[in-house]
Amino acid sequence: MNRSIARRLAFMFAAVALFVFTLIGTGLFLVLRTQLELHLRESLDDRTQIARIIVYHAVTPEKWKMAREKLTDMTPRDGVTLYSVWSADSSYHFGSPVTGQVVNRWPGGYERVRTGGSESDMLTSTIEIPSYGARPAVMLQVAAGYSANARTMRVFGFALAALSALGSLAVLLLSYSVTRIGLAPLTRLTRDASAVSPNNRSQRLNTSSLPLELNDLANSFNGALERLDGAYGRLESFNADVAHELRTPVTILIGQTEVALTRNRSVDDLRHTLQSNLEEFERMRAIINDMLFLARADQGERATGLVDASLAAEVAHTLEFLEIAFEEAHVHAAFTGDALVRVNKSLFGRACINLLMNAIQHCEEGSTITVSITREDDQVRVAVANPGAPIEPAVLDHLFDRFYRAEVSRTNSRENHGLGLAIVKATAEMHGGKVFATSVGGINTFAFSVAASRGGQQDSPGTPTATPSAGVPMEPASASH
Repeated sequence: MNRSIARRLAFMFAAVALFVFTLIGTGLFLVLRTQLELHLRESLDDRTQIARIIVYHAVTPEKWKMAREKLTDMTPRDGVTLYSVWSADSSYHFGSPVTGQVVNRWPGGYERVRTGGSESDMLTSTIEIPSYGARPAVMLQVAAGYSANARTMRVFGFALAALSALGSLAVLLLSYSVTRIGLAPLTRLTRDASAVSPNNRSQRLNTSSLPLELNDLANSFNGALERLDGAYGRLESFNADVAHELRTPVTILIGQTEVALTRNRSVDDLRHTLQSNLEEFERMRAIINDMLFLARADQGERATGLVDASLAAEVAHTLEFLEIAFEEAHVHAAFTGDALVRVNKSLFGRACINLLMNAIQHCEEGSTITVSITREDDQVRVAVANPGAPIEPAVLDHLFDRFYRAEVSRTNSRENHGLGLAIVKATAEMHGGKVFATSVGGINTFAFSVAASRGGQQDSPGTPTATPSAGVPMEPASASH
């Protein structure tokens, strides 16, 4: 069962209030008890001093008789205060000394004596009065009862407990109301959030009137909405682009098949039709494979099967694999630099092939394509530069998007399906890197980076040529710029 924040906070405030009231009440209770004890002791001192004066001046039997009468008059009927005198002479006796269990003693002859229940405790002060005249030395005891103090403390304790309980209840009710008022912005925030739907993706939470504690939450939620909106938009665009890309080969397949079925065809014509259909099927397969790869990348999949590899060796491997493509385009290739990095060789080689194929398709005959490997902080950057027509900045920002083709400024847009550079971007992100594109001084540079290994790097400032090695076991994805 979901618990109310307002109710939970109210009970927490009430518990805190009860704890504070209990501490304060305990302190007040102890202070009051101490003060009553001091007051009782001061009152006992006053009575003892008076009784001492009376007994001290009873120097004859007649004056002792008068002293007894005065002590009798000073003794209240409720027995709260008692006087007693005793000596070796039996005629100088008055009252009965208080006896019982001594609970506590204090300097100055004070004792707390328990004669029965706790309310029967008596505070006694016993002093010796030396002989004077015909009166022998006597012992004087004055006792004052704790009953009044006990009643006062009991009433005070009950009142304090009742006030603490009522105060805690008041705090509970008031804090519940105040908390509901304080959580009103959260209620409004919840209401605004519930209004967000696929048909209203542009709506965002209003953070202008939110308190500071909720502002970060609302901004984070708006950021999540922005990311979801972007992902949803990319998904819609992706689906539309995929449908468009697949529609063309499917239409061609249907058209060719219909034409082949309209009349009898020779074996060579049918073989030619099947060959053409096979090419379209291969194109569809390439699109589907690339889509599956990008889908895994979108789900946050990281590159696996990482091994320490010399990027110069991998680039040389790729250049040797594309040797025929370079010869047909009448362009040359060279690379500089090296670094030892942990990469998935297959993915890295695919990204290099895509960048190089992109450069080959948009490079003039006789030009040289340069591949450079450099380290920048915690990244290793692989850049492919080729001479070519300038690319507008607005186009550069989208060249790594899926199915994007700069048809105005680039040729061969119909020969690819626009996923080559998107795969480069996905490969870089799977290796903890980024992609870059610049067009400066007639040189167009496309690059991607991977996270650098901690093991260091091997730099090679020269410009080695590609050495023969085994071909890269993959097909190059089509480029898009």
